[in-house]
Amino acid sequence: MSSGDRREAAPAAGEVKNGVVSGDLSQRQIQSEPASGVVAPSQNQRLRLNPSKDHKPESYDDMQLDFSPSIFSSLERYLPPPMLGLNREEKVKFMREILMKYLPQGERTRRHRDYRQKIITNYQPLHRELYNLHIGNFFVPPFVKAIQDNTEESFRSIISEPSPGVFTFEMLQPRFCELLLAEVENFEKWVNEAKFRIMRPNTMNKYGAVLDDFGLETMLDKLMETYIRPLSKVFFAEVGGSTLDSHHGFVVEYGKDRDVDLGFHVDDSEVTLNVCLGKQFTGGELFFRGTRCEKHVNTGSQTEEIFDYSHVPGRAVLHRGRHRHGARATTSGHRVNLLLWCRSSVFREMKRYQKDFSSWCGECFREKKERQRLSIAATKSELLKQEGESTT
Repeated sequence: MSSGDRREAAPAAGEVKNGVVSGDLSQRQIQSEPASGVVAPSQNQRLRLNPSKDHKPESYDDMQLDFSPSIFSSLERYLPPPMLGLNREEKVKFMREILMKYLPQGERTRRHRDYRQKIITNYQPLHRELYNLHIGNFFVPPFVKAIQDNTEESFRSIISEPSPGVFTFEMLQPRFCELLLAEVENFEKWVNEAKFRIMRPNTMNKYGAVLDDFGLETMLDKLMETYIRPLSKVFFAEVGGSTLDSHHGFVVEYGKDRDVDLGFHVDDSEVTLNVCLGKQFTGGELFFRGTRCEKHVNTGSQTEEIFDYSHVPGRAVLHRGRHRHGARATTSGHRVNLLLWCRSSVFREMKRYQKDFSSWCGECFREKKERQRLSIAATKSELLKQEGESTT
């Protein structure tokens, strides 16, 4: 291998549910840097073929569940042995994922709609001003002006690109960060007091909350349409940046008694916005390892694709969802980040019929360049051979 083709090896993938990563390989999570137990048991465990006759299942009657508590008690006997000693919450999470897979899509949609309605009906917001997009109160002035000017030049005037495909910029005002942190804390307090079981952002994060579920969906939709889509149209046009039409908005929490780090993965998004809200913390750096299509998701990283980013409250990171990344351990304090997974149904439909992703997949691009190099070399060789034959 030449010095210009040095790579950091990518690890084998493990199974993940609930769309932590996107596309046809959406059930795959890339396991790379240590995750310190963040990865849920469901990623590597399967149900037993035969029930454990000696195991006495727990009672789930006192928990708020999507299915009858007796179903969970019955299913517990089929859990793999390493999971039998886990707490009830972990076992419920694993069993619920299995049960949800077999619900018809319409039933899943109805359940989630009912779930959201129950929250919105009972939860009383702490800061109602958050539920409508207030430009002057939310964003720093340079960001607002750049979006209003709406040119690539204005965007680049506030944005840095420290690594290919990773864009950073000052975005949120400190006051907005404080209000959103307080709102999330108020929601979690209500959840605990009401003993309400909430859905976490994804299967990789045990802490955090889906903002869309307690009333912030409209505000986040406007954030995507008015502020993120113009940027994505310029910087991520090849992955549907101009046609973003839906989102998944949530916060994640790291630190003591929270998640510690996050395993190497790709997002279920075309474009991801990641903004640190605070608070005081050390560690928690994001590490990036290059953009890949489904076929090449587990390939190694080129030297130029290796990049680490340190979070700063109020500062945003914008990247492709297929840009492989993870989060190192938050070694002290409490870190909370706002994430917006932005999706394009048009791009997802068109991608089904494409075979060449060299415009954004680093490995596809390298393979295409290698094919071109070999083709040129073969053509030169043939021309030289013909020239030699003509002279003789």
